[in-house]
Amino acid sequence: MPVRISLSPFTLPATTLAATATSLPSPHRGSLSLFRNGRYPVVPAHRPNQLRPHHSRHWPPRIHPRLRRLRCRKNRPPSRPQPLLRAHFSSLPLQDLAAFLQSQSPSPPPSSAPSDGNLTAVELTTRHMYSDVEITSHSPEPLEHSRQFNLDLAGPRVLFCADSAVDLMLKSGTSQYMEFKSVDASFVCGGDGKLATVPDSRSAIFKDTSLGLAEKTRLSSFFKLVEGHLKSDDERKISAEDLESPFIAFLSKMWLPPKDTMIDDVVGHWTMYLHDGIILYAIAMADYDQSDTDVCKDVLKTRDGINRLALYHSSVGRFSNALGALIYPIYGQGELPQGFCRRAAVKGCLYFSGSYKGVKVASGQELFSHQMVLGPSFIVPSPLFKSSPDSLQDVRGKVARGICITKTSVKPGVSNCLVIYPPKSLYPEQVTSVRVLQTGSSLAGCPSGMFVFYLSALCDDANQGKKSLHAAVNAIFSVPISGTPDHGSTDESENTQVKPTLLWSALYIQEMTTCSFESISSTPMPDGSLNYNDILDATKELFHKMFPDEEFFPETTFSEPEDGELDESPNGESLDS
Repeated sequence: MPVRISLSPFTLPATTLAATATSLPSPHRGSLSLFRNGRYPVVPAHRPNQLRPHHSRHWPPRIHPRLRRLRCRKNRPPSRPQPLLRAHFSSLPLQDLAAFLQSQSPSPPPSSAPSDGNLTAVELTTRHMYSDVEITSHSPEPLEHSRQFNLDLAGPRVLFCADSAVDLMLKSGTSQYMEFKSVDASFVCGGDGKLATVPDSRSAIFKDTSLGLAEKTRLSSFFKLVEGHLKSDDERKISAEDLESPFIAFLSKMWLPPKDTMIDDVVGHWTMYLHDGIILYAIAMADYDQSDTDVCKDVLKTRDGINRLALYHSSVGRFSNALGALIYPIYGQGELPQGFCRRAAVKGCLYFSGSYKGVKVASGQELFSHQMVLGPSFIVPSPLFKSSPDSLQDVRGKVARGICITKTSVKPGVSNCLVIYPPKSLYPEQVTSVRVLQTGSSLAGCPSGMFVFYLSALCDDANQGKKSLHAAVNAIFSVPISGTPDHGSTDESENTQVKPTLLWSALYIQEMTTCSFESISSTPMPDGSLNYNDILDATKELFHKMFPDEEFFPETTFSEPEDGELDESPNGESLDS
């Protein structure tokens, strides 16, 4: 059952957006259709060129300047179609995604641009953000239904029901234009290669038949300690020293069996919950191998681990008709930036895709502003910067991503699920977690009877990233040797488990970059996180750099619509189906 996060019974489903646009004044019709149908409104001859930077309340960030709406609401400057309307957070049809990845190549050197009086014109160039693209087709069937796919370019990515991104959608009213569905279950690969269910609540842990009474009692004490610490209970407060210690050390200290206990099975179950990843990698979402903190690139501190446990726990049951802790937007993650665009358009903001203020647009018109925001793939050449143009951003690593299509689920009867492969679970040298998100046709991301798998793993180089992805692909799927797919294979370690047959796959390496805050600012590339928290933090920082005196998404208040316009809804969480 689809779920919609809304602020009141007064909601506007995204499916009725086009119909509603016909009843609005013409400026609103153009703004709504711009992001609903991908078409741009007709531009009148009058083209003002003095524009002030104005925050469009648009998140996640994408390639466009922030512009204030014009005084004359019927006047609209020219805009130009952008092949990737939602930039690196797009959801694309299968053939469009393949064409985009295969088109990635360094741009030619910029040509000299003419100068006009006191103004200096410069040419923008793009950097190579995707590399080592490997696309394989084992069946023509996915390509025959290409337009029925909505494939996430930056997957896997989900939302925790209680995270800051969901709070922002509720606060801004953007949730009126999106619907979500629950991720049915989460699994983690254990040391034996089998997938174990990740408990979605404390009660689920105590229903685990593999745990004895003593183990459940110790787990109960641990979770009571965490809850007491979060509630500032003096009797159950974690010391400052422990909060700064590695989370794995804190867990080991909490879960050591009594000295007089000599039962190997007890230690084995602790190992399953601790080292095999249920808490560290499937709930706290640690990226790197935490077993050796001396060489770990990103040691998870106890403070952060406790906060992540709290987020997971508070996400379960926040919405009555959302199962588990995780939700995913129907039609793909590309709906998130579209939702913010729609909300901003209803409130009167303008967007310019492919035309950057401060220089010159494709039509020849000059637009002037004090600030400009570029996407992460753009390079601004000298003389705008004294330093190297590449210094506009810092590359902070790489993330290997993969998209796979099958006709069967990794788990029978499960449509949407998350699978975690902790470090060393696929091969001994694996140092980062591999996350796999399976989505079914109920999320409108693929045709009926098919499933899409998104894979990701942080890496230092392409070889390391591709090795992790290939290991995960071989563990999950039956990969046909010839061009004709078979009907799946049986895992030798578990006779009842039949692997899904791989029909189509795309593996690639994506650069990760940081934000840059200057007169010309730059947004970051999608990171390797499962959620949007880091992207949201970067957006907040960019917003406050540009508009230091304004509040980031002030609380919306309800007012009666005037002149056919839609306004904010009253505040109050609910979840409609």
